[in-house]
Amino acid sequence: MKILFVCLGNICRSPTAEVVFREIAAREAPDLAFEIDSAGTAGYHVGAPPDTRTRQAALRRGYDMSALRARVVEPQDFRRFDLILAMDLQNLDALQQRAPAAARDRIRLFLEFGPDAGATEVPDPYYGGANGFEEVLDLVEAAARGLLQHLRAELRRSTLSQPQLPGP
Repeated sequence: MKILFVCLGNICRSPTAEVVFREIAAREAPDLAFEIDSAGTAGYHVGAPPDTRTRQAALRRGYDMSALRARVVEPQDFRRFDLILAMDLQNLDALQQRAPAAARDRIRLFLEFGPDAGATEVPDPYYGGANGFEEVLDLVEAAARGLLQHLRAELRRSTLSQPQLPGP
């Protein structure tokens, strides 16, 4: 399963989602294979590491973002990824507009998978205070666990719906 997390500049929310989901999936579902990446709908920070405040907040919870670099969503991403998750409605709309028709059903809001989060969008903490980065982590951790549950359930359904070969 290939998953792409998307925000505006790829320096706060989407890299947080990338590293959090990668860590939670490795810990809680080591039997499942994922390819996880993040990108932005705007190329403001291409090649830059995540925002310093994002990295510091993540490190306090044990997430290392030092290897990540910002990139922009590319046309081939719509073919490459099975699921493209936007952090907010603005980026969801931007992705839907850029995506070929065949890929649009694979683009969703990330917080759809965190129904108990009390929000529909992951707010952009860039212009706010330190609390915003902690709120992003709280929302992302909840949605990452919900996404993992959803993917496990989908895998079980697809396994159960496959025809069973007759025994010897």
